[in-house]
Amino acid sequence: MLIVIVVTGIYNASWYLASMQDLLVYPGTVLLTKIILVIILLILIYVHNIYYGERITAAAKERNVEELKRIRKTSRKISAANLILMAVIFFLAVLMQMPP
Repeated sequence: MLIVIVVTGIYNASWYLASMQDLLVYPGTVLLTKIILVIILLILIYVHNIYYGERITAAAKERNVEELKRIRKTSRKISAANLILMAVIFFLAVLMQMPP
């Protein structure tokens, strides 16, 4: 599903840009910011799910409660960052729909 969203987003971005230089002037700067934030979000999602997911599972199997608490604390911070990034990306998407 995520791949479909990214691919359709790239396709829809072509409606806003006549050339790549348009990313450096408004409203292209909004789109460029959104692209950068989506890349950061995808990296955080990967780190959160793959890296911390495996570490949480391993700590739970070993019944290492202290390690599990520490990992989950960091995992919650990444989840909060993901939520904030999604809200900002949504705001930028709405901003792009408004006339300049």
